[in-house]
Amino acid sequence: MASNEELMEWLVNLRRDFHMHPETLYNENRTTARIQQVLEDLGVETYTFQDMTGVVGLIRGKSLGKTIALRADMDALPIQEMNQVPYRSKVDGCMHACGHDAHVTILLGVARRIMEQGLLTSRAGNVKLFFQPAEEGGAGAQRMIERGVLEDPRVDWILAAHMDPDLPVGTIGTHSRQSHASADTFVLKIQGRGGHGARPQQCIDPILAGAQLVVALQSVVSRSVDPLEAAVVSVCRFSSGTTSNVIPEVAELEGTIRALTEETRQALWRRIQEIVEGIDRAFGTISDASFKEGYPPCMNDHEVVHFIKQVAEDLFTRERVKELPPSTGAEDFAFFAQQRPSAIIRIGCSNEAKGITHPLHSAHFDIDEEALMIGTELFTTAVVRFLDQC
Repeated sequence: MASNEELMEWLVNLRRDFHMHPETLYNENRTTARIQQVLEDLGVETYTFQDMTGVVGLIRGKSLGKTIALRADMDALPIQEMNQVPYRSKVDGCMHACGHDAHVTILLGVARRIMEQGLLTSRAGNVKLFFQPAEEGGAGAQRMIERGVLEDPRVDWILAAHMDPDLPVGTIGTHSRQSHASADTFVLKIQGRGGHGARPQQCIDPILAGAQLVVALQSVVSRSVDPLEAAVVSVCRFSSGTTSNVIPEVAELEGTIRALTEETRQALWRRIQEIVEGIDRAFGTISDASFKEGYPPCMNDHEVVHFIKQVAEDLFTRERVKELPPSTGAEDFAFFAQQRPSAIIRIGCSNEAKGITHPLHSAHFDIDEEALMIGTELFTTAVVRFLDQC
C-alpha cells in the first residue's frame, strides 16, 4: 500500500501528464485511454462508449447494496497557456484552465485508495467513477445519462468537486442548495437596408438599431428581475459592416443569459423578445431572435450536501469548510443533479505565497497541487462513510 508521500507523488505526476496533454470537448481520446489504463492497472472494472469519449469505472463491494457515484469532467479549453512551468501544455491553443485535470486525478486517487486498501472487500454496495467529456459547453453529462451510466447498478447518490481559486488550498466550499445558474445563449440577427454612409436617410441602419438594443437589454435584469435574485444578460459579440463608408445590411448580436431559477430563466427569454420587437418597430428593422438552451440551474440535494459537509468538517475542521453563495457560472453537473440526489463542492486551490492566484479560464490558471490529496482524502472518506451508513 502506498504511503501518503508515494500517493502524493503519483497524483502530481498524473495531474501533470493530463495537464501537458489537454484535449477539448469530445476530443478527449488520449485522456480517455490514459484513464482507462490507470483504472485497469488498479484492477477496476471499466467501460467506454462507441460513439463518444469518456470512461466509467465500477468497483463492486462484497454484496449487493447502494451505489455512490463520483464524477470528474475531463475536457480542456481552447486557451493558449501562458504559465512557464515544466508541465506546461504541449498543445498549442489548448490548456486545462478550469482544473479538470485535477478532478480526473482526484478520482483516480480515490480508486487507488479503495483498491489498495481493499475498502470495498468487506462492504456491501458499489462505487461508480464517471470520467465525463465535454463539460465546457458540450453537455457531456447529459450524453452520459442518455447512455445509461446511472443504471446497472443503479446510482443512489452522486458527488462532484470543482477547483476554486477563490479559496485557499486546504479550504472546502459547499452550497447548501443551489451551486450554479442556468446558462443559455441568444443570437439576434438584425436585418436593415444598406447604402451609402453619406446618405443614411436612404437606409435602415442595423448598427444603430443594434446599439439601441445593447443599451435596452441592460434594463432586463435591473427592471424585470427581483433585486434579491441574481441574473445576467450580457451581449458578448456585436458584428456588422465591412468598411467605413457603407451602412451594412445586417448586424448580429450574441450573448449569454444566466438565471438562478427556471422561472427567471423563462422570463428573461420573453423580455428579450419583447425588447427586440420594440426596437424593430422603432427603427424599421426586421430581427430574428434565436435562443440556444444550455445548462439548467444546478440544484444540490440538502441531505447530500449535509453529508459531504460533515465529512469535510470531520477531516479538515469546521473552520476550513465555508458555505458559499450560488455562482452565476454554469455547470453541466446540473443534469446529474436532476436525476439523482447530488452535491458539487469546491476545493480551494490558490496559494498567494506560491503566486497561484489566477481565476478559472485564465491563461495563467494553475493549482496548488496539495489540493489533489485533499480531494482524494475527502472523497475516499465519503465513499466509505456512505456505504457504512446504508
